[in-house]
Amino acid sequence: MDVYLVPIGRDRYELYCEVPDEPEATVDETSTGFVSRMKHRFMALLAEAERERRRGHTDDQPKGTFARTKAVILRYVAETIAEQRLLWHLRRQDSARLFFPDDLDEPRASTLLRRQLARDFEKHRFWLIVDTLGFVASGALVLLPGPNIVAYYFAFRMAGHYLSLRGARQGLDSVTWTAEESPPLSELRRAIDLDGAERERRVHDVAAALKLEHLVKFFERTAVT
Repeated sequence: MDVYLVPIGRDRYELYCEVPDEPEATVDETSTGFVSRMKHRFMALLAEAERERRRGHTDDQPKGTFARTKAVILRYVAETIAEQRLLWHLRRQDSARLFFPDDLDEPRASTLLRRQLARDFEKHRFWLIVDTLGFVASGALVLLPGPNIVAYYFAFRMAGHYLSLRGARQGLDSVTWTAEESPPLSELRRAIDLDGAERERRVHDVAAALKLEHLVKFFERTAVT
């Protein structure tokens, strides 16, 4: 697994990677385990969101107000879970490679990596607790007619934070990291203060050099000028 330490400010960094899509999930309707059913439905939602995000790069747009609204929501979900997808994938790894800007030294890059993973662990542990309490409280709505949308909302959030928590812990305790300098990542730091079209062109060049399809959107969403 390749992980990139992306500069998003003068002394700010985010971890980034691009991983294969999650395999298509099928829901086992005969399963009696609530956690198992929630996991399948959660993965199915992610797979559908990923399909809609990729559809956004084509001319094959859905027709109808409801379909277009659903597509927008799903693409938004796919974009905003990018950070967690890194951690979800990391939980299954034994080794990984960290690429860092070549204007940093390796000890500093490794410190930033562990600091970010530790921060992610604490953040997702906090929100897992909050969402678990919300899920328990949403049980009071079970007597109302119709599906308990609030409970589903908290269940999906719980699943996401739980997987992220495991990924952050795996990255801190079990993954063997190797580090490698990456001159293109240093170009991103120099691109932060550029304006408009020149900044976009520079970031596109870096994304092409690193063969990262979605880096441009990630950088534009996270970079701080």
